[in-house]
Amino acid sequence: MPVISVPQSFNEDDLYVDLEEIFGQSLFLKCEGFNFAGSIKLKAATEMVEAAERDGLLSADSVLVESSSGNLGVALSVIAASKGYRFLCVTDSRCNLSTRMMMEALGSRVHVITEPDPVGGFLGARIDHVRALCARDDRYVWLNQYTNPSNGMAHYRRTAPAIARQFPDLDVLFVGAGTTGTLMGCARYFREWHRPVRIVAVDSVGSVTFGGAPGRRMIPGLGTSRRPPLLDESYVDDVVCVAEADTIRACHRLARRGFVFGGSTGTVVSGAVDWLSRQQGRELTAVAIAPDLGERYLETVYQTNWVQDLYGQDVLGSPELTAASQAA
Repeated sequence: MPVISVPQSFNEDDLYVDLEEIFGQSLFLKCEGFNFAGSIKLKAATEMVEAAERDGLLSADSVLVESSSGNLGVALSVIAASKGYRFLCVTDSRCNLSTRMMMEALGSRVHVITEPDPVGGFLGARIDHVRALCARDDRYVWLNQYTNPSNGMAHYRRTAPAIARQFPDLDVLFVGAGTTGTLMGCARYFREWHRPVRIVAVDSVGSVTFGGAPGRRMIPGLGTSRRPPLLDESYVDDVVCVAEADTIRACHRLARRGFVFGGSTGTVVSGAVDWLSRQQGRELTAVAIAPDLGERYLETVYQTNWVQDLYGQDVLGSPELTAASQAA
C-alpha cells in the first residue's frame, strides 16, 4: 500500500476511461485528477517549485506568487502548505468559488482581478498585478508558469512516458491548450519516440492561442487572451477549437454515465470526438488527457441556471444528452 508523508508524492498516473460506448469513437481518456491537488497541475507545480529551490530562488522569507485561473493555484497551495512557504494566487472573477475556497483552506491568499485589461483581457490584468507586486517587494517570487521551462518538462518527464507505457501503439494524442506546458512537454517527448504520433491541440473558441479571434470565455482552464510564450506550433499537427456550449454538452454526457469531469476535460473530449469523426473510419489508437475532475464546477458547468443564462435554454436539450439520459 502507498504510504506518503507529503501530498505531492501521490498521483494516480495509469487510470484511463474507455469512451467508445459513450461517444461512439474509440478514445481513451487519461484521468489526471486523482491527486491531492485534484488536477494535472500538481506535476507542473512540483517541477517549478523544485527547480526554484535548486536555483536558490526561495528562502524562508519568500512569498510564492502566481497568476492562475484555478488549478495551478490549488496545486501551488498544496505544495506551499507542505513545504512551509507562503503563497499568493492572483486569479480573476471566472475562477470557481470552490477553487478559491480550497486555496484559502490550504492557507494561501487569493487576490481576485475583477476588471480585464482592455488589450490583454483578464490574463493581462493578472500578469500586470503580479509584476507590480514583484517590482515593489523582492520577497515575492514569481514562478511564471507562462514562460517557465519546468512547466513543460514535468510532462516530458512524467505524463508522456506514462502514456507511452500503456499505449505503445499510440497514433494520436489530444491535449488541451492553456499555458501549453502539457501540450509542449508531451509533443516534444513523442517527437523523439520510436513511432510517429499525431499531436492534436484542443483550444476554446474565443482563445487567441492559435490565431483565433478573441471572444468571451467563461469556463476557466483552457484558452488564453494572449499567445503563450511556451508554444511552438511546429510540434502541433492539428488544432481543434471547441465552442463552450459543446464543452458543456460533453461534460453532461459524461456525467450521465457517472463520470463528473471538469470543463477543460469536456473541451478536450468534445474536440477529440469531433476530430475522430472526420477520419473516415480509420482505426486509430487515440488518447486524450483529462486535466481535472468536476467537483469544483458544480456551481458553473453543472448548475442548470448558470448554463442556461450563458448558453441558452436549449444547450442541455440536445439529442445526444436526451439519449444519454434515457440510456442511464
